[in-house]
Amino acid sequence: MSIIIYFYIFVSALLAFYLLLPFVTVFLALFSKEKIKTKEELGDGYKEYDYGCIITAYKNAEISKPLIASLLKQPFPNFHIYLVADDCDVSEFNLTDKKLMVLNPQPPLKLKAKSIIHAMENYVRKHDYTVVFDADNLAHPDFLLEINKYANNGHQAIQGQRTAKNLDTIYACADATGEFYKNYIERYVPYMLGSSTVISGSGMAVETELYSSYLASPEIEIGKTQWKKMLQEDKILQNNLLYKDEKIVYAKNAIVFDEKVVSGEQVETQRSRWLFSYFQNLPNSSGLILKGLTRLSWNQFFFGLITIAPPLFILLFISMVWAVLGLFIAPKFGIGLIASLAIFSFTILWTLYLSKVPKQVWSAIWGLPFFVLKQVTALFKMGNPNKNFKHSEHTRKVSIDDVLKKDK
Repeated sequence: MSIIIYFYIFVSALLAFYLLLPFVTVFLALFSKEKIKTKEELGDGYKEYDYGCIITAYKNAEISKPLIASLLKQPFPNFHIYLVADDCDVSEFNLTDKKLMVLNPQPPLKLKAKSIIHAMENYVRKHDYTVVFDADNLAHPDFLLEINKYANNGHQAIQGQRTAKNLDTIYACADATGEFYKNYIERYVPYMLGSSTVISGSGMAVETELYSSYLASPEIEIGKTQWKKMLQEDKILQNNLLYKDEKIVYAKNAIVFDEKVVSGEQVETQRSRWLFSYFQNLPNSSGLILKGLTRLSWNQFFFGLITIAPPLFILLFISMVWAVLGLFIAPKFGIGLIASLAIFSFTILWTLYLSKVPKQVWSAIWGLPFFVLKQVTALFKMGNPNKNFKHSEHTRKVSIDDVLKKDK
């Protein structure tokens, strides 16, 4: 019986740690200040870096037109756009500009990493930084200006803030709620506390030589043959950067609007892929924790702690079950876990408040259980990635002007 109690206490302590960690780190981040010099402070040292903006489109090039338009409206002068229209019909793609190159690889590449490599092989000039977008994204008018601010402060890996383009369904609002929370807990807080931001998958800028070395890594080479079983590109990139102890910074005002899921089926499709990649990545996260400890690198150690944390719904479900069991096995620890759950729930609401989320998000919080249920069913679709992982279809073709009007 004592072995069972000790095991229960150990697991309870681990769960309580991850339930309380967000509250502690959010509180500590309130007392941290960002140290970024402005253009005026840099004076003659300020430089307008050159950016290669890569858009990866799969089977639907038309959805990228609003993104291209939003980039062409950027007041920042030094950039070129590369649309990789993979497995797309571009015969009627009539958008042209001197800053745009449309690439239609044959045969189709069917892999995001291959599309990015293809774009970089066709660069019209050597760009200082490479920026990656998904076709459904929209770039805020000041996106490149904000990214350039961080580049001028010597940062080689910069993640912009991804936020919702659409809040038109309960599922979209629930998806946006999760992203607001993750933006604060996994990106803003680690950056403010001296570690690295978790990469979003788009809206990030990386120094081109550094990005090229990532694309030439063994993980990418192996991934090319794994098809849908490949670890997600964003995780390979952040692992590659962190193993070199590079710091990924968070440019919260470099905003990229991203299309949120609009149906339960889309939740299952997207989350099954994400969950599979999370479990795939556990050895890398634990490896970073060990590297951080042995090398005394806070950057690696804290980033490992953040990325090894269980997905929210798994953490909550296991903690609730464990707390109920505790009332019979070790009542004091069961009550302690219930208190930790209460603090964790408060922290979610606190981060939404600090993030100044739109009113649609607050009014749709009642729909979160439906979103969580779809994530649970997504767990059962991880067993056969090549069969169950489908490309998410994007349909919300709105302009940057339309989105900005809604935000006012």
